[in-house]
Amino acid sequence: MKLTWYGHSAFRIEVAGATILIDPFLTGNPSWGKTWEEAAEGVTHVLLTHGHDDHIGDAAAILKKTGAMLVANFEICMYLVGQGVSDEQINPGNIGGTVDCGSFTTTFVAALHSSSVSRPDGSNVYLGNPGGLVLHFAEERTLYHMGDTDIFSDMALINELHEPAIGLVPVGDRFTMGGAVAALACRRFFKFETVVPCHFASFPIIDQTADQFVAGLEGSGVEVVLPQVGVAVDV
Repeated sequence: MKLTWYGHSAFRIEVAGATILIDPFLTGNPSWGKTWEEAAEGVTHVLLTHGHDDHIGDAAAILKKTGAMLVANFEICMYLVGQGVSDEQINPGNIGGTVDCGSFTTTFVAALHSSSVSRPDGSNVYLGNPGGLVLHFAEERTLYHMGDTDIFSDMALINELHEPAIGLVPVGDRFTMGGAVAALACRRFFKFETVVPCHFASFPIIDQTADQFVAGLEGSGVEVVLPQVGVAVDV
């Protein structure tokens, strides 16, 4: 599996039969500093954890250009259909559900956060419950993108049900759990082999490093991959 981080919570995952973008906040992402075209090259699937602007990002433009499959909750799917995405591209689900994405499946799991998109007048459009996404592949390790969340005890059930080996973990504090709490979540509730911190260093008001997360996992036996923006790694 090849994994590329574009800053914040945006990832590209390349496996046999699929090229996946999760939470493609690219245009306007201070960490990435470019537009979406390079990251979206050859994309077959766009997955969204929740409806905030810094996660939906360029999804509509990417979907319309590439014809990729959209995997998200029902409210986000219908919102993007309203933005011009074809209803033939959507593959909606909700918490507890699993959808077939061709060469992999996606299960929607809980997250403690909120989910809406901002209007120009400052009001918000409700876009369903936030979630995490568990991706099961035939020939690759199971991956869990936590979305934006705090720690919660039902993470233990997510581990029991899905046994994810790779975790994409928000660590930036303020809008998600911070690094120390994220490390506790990984230690207490999961048996990850590899974790990748995210949702840090993009905006000044969140943590600028993953240092607390790395320190909290010292001696755990878990491989912590500190991603570099735009650099693909094999996991």
